[in-house]
Amino acid sequence: MSHWWQKVVVYQIYPRSFQDTNGDGIGDLKGIISRLDYLQKLGIEAIWLSPVYQSPNDDNGYDISNYRAIMQEFGTMAELEQLIHEAKERGIRIILDLVVNHTSDEHPWFIEARKSKDNPYRDFYIWRNPVNNTYPNDLKSIFSGPAWQYDEKTKQYYLHLFSQKQPDLNWENASVRQAVYDMMNFWIDKGIGGFRMDVIDLIGKIPDKKITGNGPKLHKYLQEMNHATFGDKELLTVGETWGATPEIAKLYSDPAREELSMVFQFEHIGLDEVAGQSKWVSRPLQIKELKTVFSKWQTELGDNGWNSLFWNNHDLPRIVSRWGNDEDYHEKSAKMLAILLHCMKGTPYIYQGEEIGMTNHVVTDIEEVEDIESRNMYFQQLSAGQSKETLLKAINQKGRDNARTPMQWDTSPQAGFTTGTPWLAVSPNYSKINVTKALHNPQSIFYTYQKLIQLRKEHPIMVWGDYQLLPDTADEVYSYLRIYEDKQWLVVANFSNTSHSFTFPEGNLGKVIISNLTTDIPREQTVKLAPWDAFVVELGD
Repeated sequence: MSHWWQKVVVYQIYPRSFQDTNGDGIGDLKGIISRLDYLQKLGIEAIWLSPVYQSPNDDNGYDISNYRAIMQEFGTMAELEQLIHEAKERGIRIILDLVVNHTSDEHPWFIEARKSKDNPYRDFYIWRNPVNNTYPNDLKSIFSGPAWQYDEKTKQYYLHLFSQKQPDLNWENASVRQAVYDMMNFWIDKGIGGFRMDVIDLIGKIPDKKITGNGPKLHKYLQEMNHATFGDKELLTVGETWGATPEIAKLYSDPAREELSMVFQFEHIGLDEVAGQSKWVSRPLQIKELKTVFSKWQTELGDNGWNSLFWNNHDLPRIVSRWGNDEDYHEKSAKMLAILLHCMKGTPYIYQGEEIGMTNHVVTDIEEVEDIESRNMYFQQLSAGQSKETLLKAINQKGRDNARTPMQWDTSPQAGFTTGTPWLAVSPNYSKINVTKALHNPQSIFYTYQKLIQLRKEHPIMVWGDYQLLPDTADEVYSYLRIYEDKQWLVVANFSNTSHSFTFPEGNLGKVIISNLTTDIPREQTVKLAPWDAFVVELGD
């Protein structure tokens, strides 16, 4: 059985940074509504909306204080309903971010929970007694430091795998699960198209055994959620699962198991990290390793799961700066990255600004950084003796603010994002990289993305075709086949700053499907690929 979410391309919006309409420097729902025609022109058919719920913004909306209210700076519930309606009129569904591993410490549940040990809401969260006058165990927060916070009033610690203002919910409590399902149904009734599920692999945690991801009851909870909420509806559900393998991904996304549509797995994203070190310690990407990881995920899921395809999101640096070349080959490498990914099997996700080649934004001082994860790391490592230069270099490479600089619409002040002072500085390259310029250039990155999206709509091979890696290429040449019925498409990408030779497989070269070359594709058996060349060509007998 096929589903709509297998065929579409999803566009992620980080509302704070997309479009401001009231001059307060913060993007809002009206801003998103005002840009729907642009997104329709791009061709996407779903929007993943990062959290717009009421929040004190300790972690930019991922700390929710009321699941059924809209953050004032974003707008009103009526405006969100308008967004859902107007998007639907353009054939676009709204996917909400579901953050249910934790809440804000300002959520009414937690306010009640910390009043006393016998409060009815106490068991909504995870509390433990001190051990030897200190932390219950040595679990660490993902945002640096211990994962336990002492509560003076009740003399116990509560668990927070993220910020101390993000206490973890206790999913072992059936009342918690029911409250979550009721909330999900509230949103489903408003006509949303599904949920992206934040760190969903953590809800089955057993902190006393120091198990955080993939706990033993995780899938039981997801099956229960499926049956209580979206299971009988045609909705997209994608889980954020940092530790997933293909075998684990099948548990989430095999239709027979009645859990989720698909997962985000991050194995490819970790390839420029050093084993055993934090994400802040980087090494050069080995394309050979990337081919291995992508190919594994393309083939091992089979018909028992579904891939999500992405380079970027609100937590990751810009891909053209990270693994492309944002200086000498900015447009060409951005197009190569788009072609390579979108021609694979799975549902592609585009992060706002990716379609125009937005880049990382270099900072020179910690005061320019907003992201809580980056700031915590900086001050912790500074006190441990690391130099400012080393730490800022790491933040410029991997910090989350890279993805969060405001959307670059045009050459007017603040890139057309706001008439006020933006909450985070606009990248200074907005006069060169912006939507208006991209739309006026038929050869821009934007039109490569538009064409890739259109190809998915027109050619079943893009959606359903089998994947086969071509093994006999240079390490930095990534080439694969998509095979469907009597059709074969050959994808070729030179993932590097150097030229490489490439020998075409047997078969006649047919029409060119898409390319980032300014010239025709050579028809010889062996050709010289220039840096960042990418093309898709049909193979015949």
